[in-house]
Amino acid sequence: MSTYIKIILNALWFLLFIYWLITSISSKRPANKESPFIRFILYWLPLIFACYLLGPGDWFGHTLMRENFVPHTDAVGLTGLAFCTAGVIIACWARYLLGKNWSLSVQKKEEHELISTGIYKVVRHPIYTGLVLMFFGNALIVGDWRGLIAVAIVLISFLFKLKKEEKWLTEVFGDRYTAYKSHTKMLIPWLI
Repeated sequence: MSTYIKIILNALWFLLFIYWLITSISSKRPANKESPFIRFILYWLPLIFACYLLGPGDWFGHTLMRENFVPHTDAVGLTGLAFCTAGVIIACWARYLLGKNWSLSVQKKEEHELISTGIYKVVRHPIYTGLVLMFFGNALIVGDWRGLIAVAIVLISFLFKLKKEEKWLTEVFGDRYTAYKSHTKMLIPWLI
């Protein structure tokens, strides 16, 4: 696989990180939030482990995790980049639409607003959709089973966090959120 594919992959992750870092400065102050320990154990630790799994293959020696589930070709790499690019676009667009309501963890903001325009008309949590697409595209580029394990870890972590967010949003917005849920999917348009 071309080294340019891996360079572009890293650039996409960097772009997402920088965009979120810059836009997080203008977020509203939280009215309440989860403890840092809970956030680390439930959300950050799984993501750190998933990123470790997507790291250099040399870390895993000649184990089953290094076995390919797809060939290491440029065609597969470009397909992975397409997923990653779509993921960055969706995550950044969703982040832009949330504006000052965005938060890194489950928390209530001062004067919190329910956003249901743009991509939020189709999916309730498009940032997670974008991140899952990025991790899946990254897994295709890695091409080893460890990449799919990383995607599964991220997906399980996100689903756990989403259940909490859904409960919280229903408490905050009541019938408005229940009505919103009735005509949108949580993560994947028309499916989940």
